[in-house]
Amino acid sequence: MRIVMMTAGSRGDVAPYTGLGAGLVRAGHEVTLATHGVFEPLVAGSGVRFRPLPVDPRAELHSARGRRLHDARSGAGKLVRLVSMARRAVDEMTAALVEAAREGEVLLVGGALGPLGYALADGLSVPALGLHLQPLHPTGEFPAPILGTRSLGAAGNRLSGRAVMTSVELMFSDAVRSLPRRYGLVAAGRSRGRRVRPVLHGYSELVVPRPRDWPAGLEVSGYWWPHEAPGGRLPGELEDFLAAGPPPVFVGLGSATVPDPERVSRAIVTALRAAKVRGIVQSGWAGLDAQGDDVLTVGEVPHSLLFPRTAAVVHHAGAGTTGAVLRAGVPSVPVPVQFDAAFWASRLTALGTSPGAVPLRRLTAGSLAAALRRATRDGSHAARARALADGLAAEDGVAPVLAALARLSG
Repeated sequence: MRIVMMTAGSRGDVAPYTGLGAGLVRAGHEVTLATHGVFEPLVAGSGVRFRPLPVDPRAELHSARGRRLHDARSGAGKLVRLVSMARRAVDEMTAALVEAAREGEVLLVGGALGPLGYALADGLSVPALGLHLQPLHPTGEFPAPILGTRSLGAAGNRLSGRAVMTSVELMFSDAVRSLPRRYGLVAAGRSRGRRVRPVLHGYSELVVPRPRDWPAGLEVSGYWWPHEAPGGRLPGELEDFLAAGPPPVFVGLGSATVPDPERVSRAIVTALRAAKVRGIVQSGWAGLDAQGDDVLTVGEVPHSLLFPRTAAVVHHAGAGTTGAVLRAGVPSVPVPVQFDAAFWASRLTALGTSPGAVPLRRLTAGSLAAALRRATRDGSHAARARALADGLAAEDGVAPVLAALARLSG
């Protein structure tokens, strides 16, 4: 099949689809990934074609609009600001997405683009599958991940999920309405647009069991690990640092931004030294920086090569980084910043691979040092992390997607 995958957002919203796409290519499909142009290097050597979309997500998060996300004190407040910010970006991306979608016999739609991707599929009369990295569909078992972790009861949890889905639909409403007029696509009827679409979720049931009240068609496939070129190596300076002492702690906030990078960087270094561990600090989109003989600041490095060689990982608890930490089999300290991070942090704690979260708004040198001591000295966290990693290694997240595609073609 000619397959067009589409997604938008940060690096963690894109990288898993590169590995999935490479798996589909190996199975004989022709795959194109449509996403922000800044992520084109991620598909190098994978066999996946690339269709660039406008909008630089890093620049958006560092803009005045993006920085205002930190002003919101609740998940609902952040969601309102996100919807407002994203509506502009969606308008810029729609033309490129229409052009990309016209090349596909089937559309694989990342959760971040759900309503628009499904409208494109309907308008072009081609089938679509959802590919979600978070459990977005309403359930009574837990509240919508983007709104926090405190259960509202079965009815309240479902209501929170519907509220988030309605907000996402609002984010794309103008773009969806423009498709017939601006691009000549068939308009989908209201009932067709609202129906439950088949969705595969790119995480493991060992991490988040499939909710029992989900309707048929919503399945959990297992993780889609990012594509990495064979023979990849860590930078020489980093190899030298690893060889110079005991396994260090990795600290990185990935694509998350922080209001005061200097304060956070100082707190991290002080915490590492108080916990008596060496540290590798990733600058990331937050612009963290640490100096000293016992710490090393790095840029982008492959998680799969570095994380297994660390004593623990401090991270922002994005879906992709959470999966990478679990795959590595090391304990972690999540520092949730916003959106679904608190949800993933709560799962790590419940699974026993983390001693607990240190949310960014409560991060101090003392709170982080205490969590690091527990993560690195309580052997139970490392043991549970290794056991879970063994279970994940036995899973194949690509196979269920291939099976779903076979059903479409059958």
